[in-house]
Amino acid sequence: MNSKFFIFFFILLTACTEKPKNIVSNDHVGITPTPLQLEKNEGFFLLSQNTSISCNSDESTTIANFFTKKLKEFTGLSLEVHKDTQKKNTIRLIIDAELSLDSEAYQLHVSQDTIEIKGATPQGVFYGLQSLLQLIPRSAKEITNTENTVWKIPGVTITDKPAFSWRGMHLDVSRHFSSIDFIKEQLDLLSLFKINKFHWHLTDDQGWRIEIKKYPKLTEISSNRVNEDGTTYGGFYTQEQIKEVVAYAKERFIDVVPEFDIPGHTVAVLAAYPELACDDKTYKTRTLWGVESNVLCPGKPETLVFVEDVIKEMVSLFPFEYFHVGGDEVPKDQWKKSEECQQLMKKEGLKDEHELQSYFMAKVENILKKYDRKMIGWDEILEGGITPTTNIMSWQGEEGGIKAANEGHDVIMTPAAFVYFNFYQGDYKVEPMAFGGYIPLEKAYNYSPIPSKIDTDKRKHILGAQGNIWTEYASTEAQIEYLIYPRIIALAEVTWSDPSNKNFENFLTRLDHLYPILDAYEINYHIPLPEGPSTDQIKFADSTSISFTTTHPVKMVYTTDGTTPDKNSKEYTAPLTFTTNTTIKIASILPHGKMSPTRTITLEKQQAFEPIAVDSPKKGLKMNTIKGHFKDVNEIDKNLPIESTTVDSISQANTTYAWGSDVLKENFRAVYLDGYIDLPEDGTYIFNSVQDQVWIADQLVIDNKRPVKKGDQPIDGYIILKKGKHKLKIVYLNNVVKGWASDWNDVKLQYKKASDSTYTTVDRNMIFH
Repeated sequence: MNSKFFIFFFILLTACTEKPKNIVSNDHVGITPTPLQLEKNEGFFLLSQNTSISCNSDESTTIANFFTKKLKEFTGLSLEVHKDTQKKNTIRLIIDAELSLDSEAYQLHVSQDTIEIKGATPQGVFYGLQSLLQLIPRSAKEITNTENTVWKIPGVTITDKPAFSWRGMHLDVSRHFSSIDFIKEQLDLLSLFKINKFHWHLTDDQGWRIEIKKYPKLTEISSNRVNEDGTTYGGFYTQEQIKEVVAYAKERFIDVVPEFDIPGHTVAVLAAYPELACDDKTYKTRTLWGVESNVLCPGKPETLVFVEDVIKEMVSLFPFEYFHVGGDEVPKDQWKKSEECQQLMKKEGLKDEHELQSYFMAKVENILKKYDRKMIGWDEILEGGITPTTNIMSWQGEEGGIKAANEGHDVIMTPAAFVYFNFYQGDYKVEPMAFGGYIPLEKAYNYSPIPSKIDTDKRKHILGAQGNIWTEYASTEAQIEYLIYPRIIALAEVTWSDPSNKNFENFLTRLDHLYPILDAYEINYHIPLPEGPSTDQIKFADSTSISFTTTHPVKMVYTTDGTTPDKNSKEYTAPLTFTTNTTIKIASILPHGKMSPTRTITLEKQQAFEPIAVDSPKKGLKMNTIKGHFKDVNEIDKNLPIESTTVDSISQANTTYAWGSDVLKENFRAVYLDGYIDLPEDGTYIFNSVQDQVWIADQLVIDNKRPVKKGDQPIDGYIILKKGKHKLKIVYLNNVVKGWASDWNDVKLQYKKASDSTYTTVDRNMIFH
């Protein structure tokens, strides 16, 4: 055989038998936050092991090296980085200060031969790369052979820039501590969505979390608290760890904003250095949540010495120009009683304690100016007046931000009603424990940081917005993630994207494609739970119909045979009607197959309970009290002495303390209210209470097993009753559990018929003994 023919035949055979390329593709073209301009081009760029990265400067090379690490995490590819090259199959990173682009703007062009990202600054190119990462399709299965795989990146041309310069996320590490690794993971993911500020709430009543070398007791004493069960909770960051986080954030173009909260929220400081208080008491780091009345004493010169010493060490760790000093929730009781404070007010001509706080904050700002820092405070510092250079973070609502901006102060908007991510994102009766409030994803997405009441020429003073997470009820890092995601992604779009480009339905479509990325980061994100029935125990007489909804559209699947629903289970599409005892299990499922936790709802057919005759009933209820700190009904020691009396109303079982106030341990007790409730008519009733147990007609109607019994989060219970009197027993435990004192709750019972929409409070005319 001719040798040339043999060689040709061998090459042809080899080519025909080479393993076909594994192509990873996705027809979806979507980036979050949505860009200012995005045009689709013809064709695709084929990303493969043969692709290289080209850089035009040392700065772009640094970013390229960061990008190669992310790309390896996303795809498994290891790409080479070169200085300027015009080769095909190249990702080109170009930093050019001559470009007519804003500092964080970028241009991204994807063609068949090259991907080109341009920016006038390194951060512009960095943000372009974050958009590119979202264009890379995700494989549904693990890729084991990257040499034989290509990723089809759709052709696009993007011109993009942010709407606001401040796009932030806040984390409270005082109430519950977060590890350095966790914070790094969050910074890594937040940078993908172009978040550029990390507000680190490092000090508060419940724990001091930063090493200050001049004041070692802050980490020896102030960083620890003794919980109500006697265990010690603590943690702090060394200065080296702080530097590590700041450097990690800088690599991702995130500025770290430290918060040293003063003069309030400082009882942890007073635990270590009581001489900074207005009296001669000794203090402990606060166990309870809420607002502490013991604060720093501005009338003592040593207070400002302490503040400056702390600031001096902190500014050496945090290079960002802004420094947060708190200033929120400062009770003035101690200042009114303090001789030093009153003398200072008289000397400086201050008319009240609000002006005293403003005087103190002005002194703090002067300290910060010595270190070239700009001061930020919560909006309460407006109450006594602020200096012309003070910046405001508006949390109580928008009014503080409106006032400050119209007066020429720079403002970061963070109103609790829209961006406090420790609030519930679904029905509290269904969701895991949270602080309270209600901010579903759509509400966070629809927030506008510039209120219409701000004068047109003053709107430039709105720097942006941030989401806040306070961790009283987020004791684990998984719980923090559950509350943050995906709402912080919505806020990222609020602060980056042009309002004219925002569309919630489109955002949800893009979010569906982001969930696999969150999975890759192992984020415990929120999936809307099936809502509708307010309790998982439903009673009915003949038949009942139940409906389910979700906070935004998500497919729901269910079973009625006792099995756990999966992707193959029946889809919920319309109300379900039942005439027999049934257990329904229902869950939400995302397009890529991940499911929410399953709700299990028991439906029980029940005969109406007959009323009972009561001889010579008297108004009110019997109240039996057993002293002791009981955390659960099963802990009550009934062998202890019992104090007996009667009360005219259910609310008399407790004299409610102001929220946040210290409670008296001698108040700890178990209370039994016994008697009868008189119902006005036959019906299927839903009772509602925050109390530990409610028994009606000898049936346990409410058995409150929530970890914390917060007064604004009562739960429901069903029972079918005929008109007339029925036995009633309410069990109320006065205790402290996980930082919440039940002394802050009202003791009450509400009811409604199942067909009604509003509850009625059980009043003194309905109870007898």
